[in-house]
Amino acid sequence: MHVLGILDHGTRGDTLERVVDRTVDRLTQEGRVGVIRYDATIADGMHTHEPTAVGGDVIYDLGADGDWTATGTGMDVTDALDGLTPTCDYAVVVGVADLRYPKLVVGSSDVEDDDVIAAVDTPGELDVEAVVTALTETEPHETLESLVDQVKRSPTADRAGAIATFTGRVRAKDDDDDARTQYLEFEKYEGVADERMAALEADLEARDGVLEVELYHRTGVVADGEDIVFVVVLAGHREEAFRTVEDGINRLKDEVPLFKKEVTVDDEFWVHDRP
Repeated sequence: MHVLGILDHGTRGDTLERVVDRTVDRLTQEGRVGVIRYDATIADGMHTHEPTAVGGDVIYDLGADGDWTATGTGMDVTDALDGLTPTCDYAVVVGVADLRYPKLVVGSSDVEDDDVIAAVDTPGELDVEAVVTALTETEPHETLESLVDQVKRSPTADRAGAIATFTGRVRAKDDDDDARTQYLEFEKYEGVADERMAALEADLEARDGVLEVELYHRTGVVADGEDIVFVVVLAGHREEAFRTVEDGINRLKDEVPLFKKEVTVDDEFWVHDRP
């Protein structure tokens, strides 16, 4: 699922909503769209005004309390995204400034942010086709559940008797005396990493009894306790499923060029530079 954040930089009236409507309507032509909006006027579980409706299949209103929970659901922004991922092709997140995904900024065409794929002063400046094209070229948001659902929909699923998975996550520390890791930051060798990942999936799927393989590795900042990498294998029997999962994660680490920076409470360093 591709995620797009839409931010308001001081617009007035319905300017933001017109941009949101146009963007969601266009994305709906490509697939199912979920809308998540953070509205500072939602407090104590009550709407202080009726928000403008937008298109899309799913809408969550995230309240303005200190925990950033969705009204009546107990979800935060990440939970909402994870909930949409198995069933949606796109998610539009409105009003979340620190979202770590591609962004469309409304109300300013002069924004310095590596995540911004488009910035407009007015709705008339919006090139929605260019936004959709740029968005589909970015890294999607995936969860273990979404990848498992994907392999279950495989044309070969009728021959599968096993699904095996691996999840790698950010470890806070190896020993009690270690400085706590705050987050890891991953960068990929553009072009090469994706090609190597696809080639590895194809090689693993060529094994006898293996029906489908999905590999996914996050890039950017991944905080302590968050998931980093998933390996999902659909196979005829458990033996080849387990074996392929183990080989898959080992070969991914060896063959796919991904660079990792570790940031602890005391230090930060690129792991490949550290003895």
